[in-house]
Amino acid sequence: MMLHDETIWAIATLTTAGVIIRPFRVAEWVWAVTGAALLVVTGLIPFSMAGAGILKGGDVYLFLTGMMLLSETAQANGLFDWIATWAVNHAAGSTTRLFTLVYLAGVVVTTFMSNDATAVVLTPAVLAVATKAKADPLPLLFACALIANAASFVLPVSNPANLVLYNGALPALGSWMASFALPSLMAIVMTYLVLRLVERKHLRQNCSPQVEPIRLTPGGKAAFAGIVLTAILLVTISAFDRPLGLPTALAGLVTALGVSALARRSPLLLMREIAWGVLPLVAGLFVLVQAIDSTGLIGEIARMLHSAARSNPIMAAFGSGTLLAFVSNIMNNLPAGLIASEAATQAHAPRLVIDNLLIGVDLGPNLSVTGSLATILWLQVIRRGGEDVGFMQFFKVGAVAMPVALFTALGARLLMG
Repeated sequence: MMLHDETIWAIATLTTAGVIIRPFRVAEWVWAVTGAALLVVTGLIPFSMAGAGILKGGDVYLFLTGMMLLSETAQANGLFDWIATWAVNHAAGSTTRLFTLVYLAGVVVTTFMSNDATAVVLTPAVLAVATKAKADPLPLLFACALIANAASFVLPVSNPANLVLYNGALPALGSWMASFALPSLMAIVMTYLVLRLVERKHLRQNCSPQVEPIRLTPGGKAAFAGIVLTAILLVTISAFDRPLGLPTALAGLVTALGVSALARRSPLLLMREIAWGVLPLVAGLFVLVQAIDSTGLIGEIARMLHSAARSNPIMAAFGSGTLLAFVSNIMNNLPAGLIASEAATQAHAPRLVIDNLLIGVDLGPNLSVTGSLATILWLQVIRRGGEDVGFMQFFKVGAVAMPVALFTALGARLLMG
């Protein structure tokens, strides 16, 4: 039995490493699916267990599908290019002002469209316009990367990891805002201040006061309207404590088809540009966590969490949130969040502990480029654009920004009781 469990842990470890490091430039989802398939083929877990793991992620798959459709529709119709150009022309030659406007744009995009949208579609638009404006792109790129995580718990829809951590049963909007309004504000503000301080030398440089403005097409306006209506729909549904997956998928599909018809463009072209690999990636990770649970490891974590929460809930909440934030950089926050979610469920952890776990899993990835899918996608995007940020270069910024924002946000949540 011990050898059986050790083999599962070894496969899970190697699979997670493959997802993060991407050896031979093989896509993340291939490693996740290969690891999950290996567990089944070797008989380490039964097919029924793998199927149960996959089905657990139903609401997450639907949510991601809807958000990817919305993001790609907006990208294809120039909405994000228009936003980035608007930011440059309102910065009036000040790189500091441009940095602030890009950061605020990232707050809005992350809040209403998820952190992956900021990483995948806002970042390339910012990089392209920064080149046109002859601005140093580095602080603007860091703004996109860090706000994608710092603003990812403003609303339930701001990060797919939120659905994962609450096991698909998100708190109602009113309850969510009561828990996270102040912590998310503190995370956003503190991350901004640290970035301003760390990047102050780069921000002293000037940039072009104007670039050629982009006219927003009818398709771009329709995409914007679709995003606004979807945001209103999801906030309303969240207020009634209902699942967000299916409404998000339907809203994304309707927006994509409607905008494609208006722009007289085949929706199939849109579908081809979407990175569908994220769905099997998440499914594979759900299977891995199900396998790890079968070894008893998550049960042991749950027992320790339950014991800590009973003896001192405040310290349990702060400690577990802090630990998860750092662990997320070792194994990526998606599998870390899945394990934490299962452990918290088995431990019947109090709401305060779960809330702090969510803050940890959302903010922790700002420490390194391996912390979340959003930061990994961000790195791929800037490399395609001719820029690169090394592990240590990101870590030097994250080592200051992440702990400051994390401890401030955790402290704010604990003070709220």
